[in-house]
Amino acid sequence: MGFALQQNGQKMTLSISGEFVRYQDPAETDRLIRHIKKSNPKALVLTDAGIGRWDSSLLVVLYQIVRMARLAEIPVQKQTLPEGLQRLIDLAFSVDRKPSRPNPARLGFISYIGDVGIRAMNSVRRGLDFCRQICISMGRFVCGKAVLRPIDFWFALDDCAPKAVGIVSLISFMVGLILAFVGAIQLKSFGAQIYVASLVTIGMTRIMGAIMVGVIMAGRTGASFAATIGTMQVNEELDALQTMGISRTDFLVLPRVLALVLAMPVLAMLADIMGMLGGAAVGIFMLGISPPEYIHYSIEAFNLTNFFVGVFHGFVFGIVIALCGCYFGIHCGRNADSVGVATTKAVVYAIVWMIIMTGLITLMCEVLDI
Repeated sequence: MGFALQQNGQKMTLSISGEFVRYQDPAETDRLIRHIKKSNPKALVLTDAGIGRWDSSLLVVLYQIVRMARLAEIPVQKQTLPEGLQRLIDLAFSVDRKPSRPNPARLGFISYIGDVGIRAMNSVRRGLDFCRQICISMGRFVCGKAVLRPIDFWFALDDCAPKAVGIVSLISFMVGLILAFVGAIQLKSFGAQIYVASLVTIGMTRIMGAIMVGVIMAGRTGASFAATIGTMQVNEELDALQTMGISRTDFLVLPRVLALVLAMPVLAMLADIMGMLGGAAVGIFMLGISPPEYIHYSIEAFNLTNFFVGVFHGFVFGIVIALCGCYFGIHCGRNADSVGVATTKAVVYAIVWMIIMTGLITLMCEVLDI
């Protein structure tokens, strides 16, 4: 078994014999290449001198030899090799391993502005079309015609609500505690630290509780929605649903939207309670306010209008987070990197739209004197 080189005038013959299964002999391969280079023949003939079983290890050796010959502009003849081996060698050299990257033409300033505008309009169009599909799916759900499995809804609700209670409680407690600290710094200078209870109660119930829950759920649940649906896109499961005639919006998006819309107001209420407890911890244990007095001022500051405004914020944030997560999951690319990009965009866009919706709701409440 092995290789034999024979020089015949200007032609060199490489005879190959024996079995090459898991063949490994780098030194022999280097010796053959050096000898061929040194001889510099006008032609190199690869001959089958009794090749038995072989695998890709033989192909690797021959690839290196043929590659060296091509670089040295030495013609290679391999007609006597097994047909399968010839095809594999040709296939190995038929692929450009370092394809050239064409440099895209640089757009002028006006063309660049136009290109940005067109892409922005296409994004808006896709977003509006996605919202339209959600509204149609919601209508089918109300009429009892949506293709939705109850188990998907309960699974999404379990992921959105019970599993999020711990992190929401902890963060909301700390936010209430920080809010009380910040308020106490100014109020103590006036001897009015008792109003820390009112500050924390109003701040948490009207806006801060809902915002903190929204940020937490955007990073936790919105990213999860985008990653789950994006992975299904990579695995072509979304294409399979479409081929079977099943609405992707009904089957995948609707359960998640319903679950998050139901969970967010409840989590916002929990955040309000935990935030007020955090403020109470500062007021009672650090500012020396008696518990009955702190509770009295908290109850006086508690307003149902502020409470329902905060719950409404949570409801709107639930819609925003679910739509962003599902939208970027469905419009994900076809590789692993695209899943990461979709997850990042879902979180970023959800937080941006939550801030925008907060501004709009605040403006609406100001106009309506709520």
